[in-house]
This record gives sequence, C-alpha cells and structure tokens, in this order.
Amino acid sequence: MTLAVDVMGGDHGPAVTVPASLQCLREFPDLHLLLVGDESLISPFLQQADSLLRARVHVIHTSEYVTMDDKVSTALRLKKQSSMRLAINAVRDGQAQACVSAGNTGALMAVSRFVLKTHAGIDRPAIMAAIPSSNGHTHMLDLGANVDSQPEHLLQFAQMGEVVARALDGVERPRIGLLNIGEEEIKGNELIKQTHELLRASGLNYIGYVEGDGITRGEADVVVCDGFVGNVSLKSSEGIAKLIASMIKAEINRSWLTRLLGLLAWPIWRGLKHRLDPGRHNGASLVGLTGVVVKSHGSADQQAFAQALRVAVTEVEQDVPGLIARHLSLSVAEVSPSAI
Repeated sequence: MTLAVDVMGGDHGPAVTVPASLQCLREFPDLHLLLVGDESLISPFLQQADSLLRARVHVIHTSEYVTMDDKVSTALRLKKQSSMRLAINAVRDGQAQACVSAGNTGALMAVSRFVLKTHAGIDRPAIMAAIPSSNGHTHMLDLGANVDSQPEHLLQFAQMGEVVARALDGVERPRIGLLNIGEEEIKGNELIKQTHELLRASGLNYIGYVEGDGITRGEADVVVCDGFVGNVSLKSSEGIAKLIASMIKAEINRSWLTRLLGLLAWPIWRGLKHRLDPGRHNGASLVGLTGVVVKSHGSADQQAFAQALRVAVTEVEQDVPGLIARHLSLSVAEVSPSAI
C-alpha cells in the first residue's frame, strides 16, 4: 500500500507531517509513502530515520503549496504544481491508493473533485468524520463540503455513511439518524421533511430524527445533515470541549487546596483528556470520490496526523470507494421503472 502525503499542509507543515509519516511506517511494515513537498524541508527528518524506513519513502519535490488563505480558484487554476495537487494526482495516476492532507479544506475538496471525480451515482462528495460519543463515536456527514443540499443529496450522504460505518466499525446494520431540531414528525424545515420521507423508503436502518445532543449520546451510528449545519455543529462541539477543559484547569489552579485536590484526581483528568482528545478521532473522509482522500485537522500534532494516516490505511484496506460504488449501483438496480 502506498499513501501520498501532502507534507506542506496544515499549521505546522513538515515538522508534524513527516515525523507522523515515519511513525506510521513503523506501525505498518507493508506501507510505503510518497511525501510531496519541499525536499529541503523533508530531508532533515528523513536523515534521522533508519535506512529501512527511508527505503519505503519516496519524495516528490515541489516548492509550491496551497496556503490556508488561498481561494479555491487559486488552488485549482494557479497552483497546479502544489503539494496538494501532486498528492491527489498520484492517486489518480495509480502511484498511491490514498491522499492525506491537513491543508485548506475548501481547496482539498475542490481539487479532489476536479482530479478524481465522483462516482456515477453521487452528485456531491461529502466530508465525514467520527465525533466522540458516550459509547465510542458517531459518524457525521456532511461537515462542510455542501452548504445548500437537496433531499436527494442527503439521501446519498446517508447511503455513503452507512457503507463507511460498516467498513470502519464492522457494524452490520448501522443506525442512520437525520439531524433535526426535534424528534417529532412536525419538526424541521422542508429539506428535513422531504429527506425524512426519502430515508424511510430507502431500505437503510433509518431510526428517524436525532437532535444535537443525540450525536454525543450515541443514539445513531451515522448522523446526516447538510454541510452548513454540520460544520457549525462540529465547531460548536469543539469549542465547548475546549471551554470545559479551560474551566477545569482554572478551577484546579484557584487555590492551593484545589491544586492539591486536582493532583489527587490527576488520573481522572488524564483519562478524561484522553477520551475528549480530538486527535484520537482525527481524519475526515471525503466520501463520494473515486479515490480515498483524508483531511486532517489543520492544527493536528504528530499523534493526530498519524491517526489521519491510519484512517486512510483502513479505508484503502476496506476499499471504501469500491464499496460505495457497488452499494450505489445495487441501490439503483433495486428501483424498477414501475416504482418511479
């Protein structure tokens, strides 16, 4: 297996992406990597690695990269030799089975869609990620790729989410929920109500409406929403987690007594921090494309970026794009002309 890594993407660039890549090479003996970026910045990290690891690394040099502030049009038209573009090209050309990048999300989605295209039955790709919940995690999509979706798009998101949840988690019949402002039938706008009817007739294990707090309670294995709502929900939950962490830290440091009690409770705080660490669930899949593309959080540290690489490895092993293509073709075949 070969992964193409955009080492220039994210807030930290090669200082994080290259060590994380070497870490995954140690974990997966059969893994090979294409590190795409400025060779002068990559080489110092490779020189510190042993020769066996370096033998499984190939560097594709380019000094051009997509910044976090670049417009999508700039990434598409003016930066055709960027590290992001070349990494995605490697997937298209069969040099790699997946691309991993911590770069500009909008640019990554646009370039991936332009280069790799979507499956025949997919109108729009979606961003899908695992959100921590009380019983593990909940897969959620779309998280920002499409801000104005139609009911048919949300149905496609549900179908793709079901395939990914089965592949990554081994759940035979993932529970599909539709994010709404209430669980009652009368709640929601026209988009939600029309999607609700499509999902009920889809043959999926659709459990109905799920409210925002149902995501972290683990009421569904997959929660579907449009990209605008999904992105706001994701960023809000991340902000709340950071707020709670800062408030706990402030309370512990309030006095010598609270510091002492905090020290006694350190194993609890450490366990809680581990469970809430977004890096454990880093790696959002761009589902619906003909190849595997995984988006890492831009501020990811080494451990978090390594997790995004692991997600890519799993999706390649499970052939997620192929599973989605076959699932959609079967879904279309099941709809007879008389039923339309």
